[in-house]
Amino acid sequence: MSRTNFEELLEAGCHFGHLKRKWNPAMAPYIFMERNDIHIIDLHKTVVKIDEAAAALKQIAKSGRKILFVATKKQAKDVVSEKAGAVGMPYITERWAGGMLTNFPTIRKAVKKMTTIDKMATDGTFENISKREKLQITRQREKLEKNLGSIADLTRLPSALFIVDVMKEHIAVLEAQRLGIPVFAIVDTNSNPNNIDFVIPANDDATKSVDVILTAMVAAIQEGLEERKVEKVDTEVAEAPVSKDKKSRITKRPRTQKEDEEALNANVVKKFIKEEE
Repeated sequence: MSRTNFEELLEAGCHFGHLKRKWNPAMAPYIFMERNDIHIIDLHKTVVKIDEAAAALKQIAKSGRKILFVATKKQAKDVVSEKAGAVGMPYITERWAGGMLTNFPTIRKAVKKMTTIDKMATDGTFENISKREKLQITRQREKLEKNLGSIADLTRLPSALFIVDVMKEHIAVLEAQRLGIPVFAIVDTNSNPNNIDFVIPANDDATKSVDVILTAMVAAIQEGLEERKVEKVDTEVAEAPVSKDKKSRITKRPRTQKEDEEALNANVVKKFIKEEE
């Protein structure tokens, strides 16, 4: 069953591509027609690609791994932070710092620095330094929060990237490729889909278009997370030790009428033999 139907995509304007002169020929398989010098994306193919991407993201989430969402363009920032945050996934909406993936240990050091500053604010260190030093440290913390706040809990490399506008986020795509991290992306008619593992052909400029596609992705991720919880509970129940009393209660069953009669007869026989002796 499709997560997003044709009408939803049409209403959100997902079918509007770029001007014909700006197109990338590699997007030809996803273009339905040309109207008023603008390419129109084939939404039937978009629906199929959304379902494929959603199924893959669901499995990643179900396995307990993280998906990093990347969208630094103005139209997509708020949508991405809201949707990704709702399912506890990390996201980048300010600026992609070069080496975010390929130099991940350095990024972790920056996150650790944020933690250290937070500790200084609570353990009394701030009370023993000057106002000027305190202001400098606070500003540094705010800058780190702006650029790295959403990935503060990312202790290891993400298992996948979801990108809005592969042209704008080309550095992120290159870093993911270098590390073999699969890339999911909304790809417009002016972009190259060849380097993307899961292509979702659609308008990447309209907020409504980004919103409807991300809604489908997040719903799939939520499903994966819920299934993971259920499986975890089932495993814990199956592996839980059973006490001797519980075992006896479980294995013990009421005797049938025939078994009662046999037991009574056995007792009578035993009593008779005893009396004879």
